[in-house]
Amino acid sequence: MGRLWSGRRIGHGERGRCRACADAARQSARDNPHDLVPHFTSKRMMSRRLSPIVLAVAFVMAAGTAYWLWRWQKVARSVPSIHDITTDTQDPPPFVAILPLRASASNSAEYGGESIAVLQRAGYPDLGPATLAEPAGAAFNRALTAAREMGWEIVAADSGDGRIEAIATTRWLRFKDDVVVRVRDTEHGSRVDVRSVSRIGRSDLGTNAARIRAFLARLQS
Repeated sequence: MGRLWSGRRIGHGERGRCRACADAARQSARDNPHDLVPHFTSKRMMSRRLSPIVLAVAFVMAAGTAYWLWRWQKVARSVPSIHDITTDTQDPPPFVAILPLRASASNSAEYGGESIAVLQRAGYPDLGPATLAEPAGAAFNRALTAAREMGWEIVAADSGDGRIEAIATTRWLRFKDDVVVRVRDTEHGSRVDVRSVSRIGRSDLGTNAARIRAFLARLQS
């Protein structure tokens, strides 16, 4: 009887063929020893080839993270450390419908008063209300359209009160900030005030001021 070899039986004739194959393989190894190097060192060579790539990727990621942190630290130093921005610091538009949605927010919806207003005026002296030639009704519709075009989630739109409340979500970190727009009649048309408040964080890194500027630019375009 033959013996088991790799799960099958091998007869005498097959033994001879296997022995011949083994002899041929040994002779080939002696004649061409370098042919066996890739077989035995392929994993090591692959590791050596990948090591520079892995190091390069790690370096790029570390550099990107360092740059991101440096950039935001630079921004933080260039803006006031506040998170409640409005075009009317003396009579800021109040939140009404959105208050229940801020129940778990760490930042209050109540305006901080003159201490905040002073910092805002120093950091964002350009911010102010929009004055439109059209009456409040038309201005309200225009403001509502602009708010929707900004991608805000409209929570309330009270034309009788001239108030629009919405949620704005930041692009990268997906933070939710709250916005209220107020439209009032004036002698020569209407006035539109905006307030944007972050739910979390002491400083908004300039996000709320940039949002108000973008909205007013869209409104007046």
